Amino acid sequence: MARIAIIDGHPDTDRARFVHALADAYAAGAEAGIHEVRRIDIASLDFPILRSAKEWREANPVDTIHTAQIDIRWADHLVILYPLWLGDVPALLKAFLEQVMRPGFAIDETEPDQPARLLGGWSARIIVTMGMPAPFYRFFYRAHSLKSLDRNLLRLVGIAPVRYSIIGGVEKGGGHRKHWLHCVRQLGRDAR
Repeated sequence: MARIAIIDGHPDTDRARFVHALADAYAAGAEAGIHEVRRIDIASLDFPILRSAKEWREANPVDTIHTAQIDIRWADHLVILYPLWLGDVPALLKAFLEQVMRPGFAIDETEPDQPARLLGGWSARIIVTMGMPAPFYRFFYRAHSLKSLDRNLLRLVGIAPVRYSIIGGVEKGGGHRKHWLHCVRQLGRDAR
């Protein structure tokens, strides 16, 4: 049995957004697979944006961020879902990750030349949606936002392996969406 923290990274509170449906499908599959699930919906969180390295290193996280840190620490598998906006993660998700992945929680900077990874032993799945075809994003744009999130954040703090699901053509609707909801539900059931 896995402990899964699902980070729904769509900044829009409108529940009709496909990312929210995918998060629901993953959670339903995980619960059907007898896994424990906690959800973090960044659209509903209120937190400030960090404006300096000093704030990142020294300021205490607000309660909503502290609660998210507790949920992430509790989990052994993270699922991060987001829509591709302007070729990257939405700004609110980026601000959330900057708040959560602070020194003392995600890394230990006691030895500045060799920061310790404090989230070793966790695995992750990144699910990204977009209007363009997935192969175009993967091969022409080289999936840069995924690789950046994987390499420059998740692996930096010790999270590995990191797996991807790239869902393109989300405007197609109908059968295309049903297919992906089924696939993501299966990923949840298998805690992958």
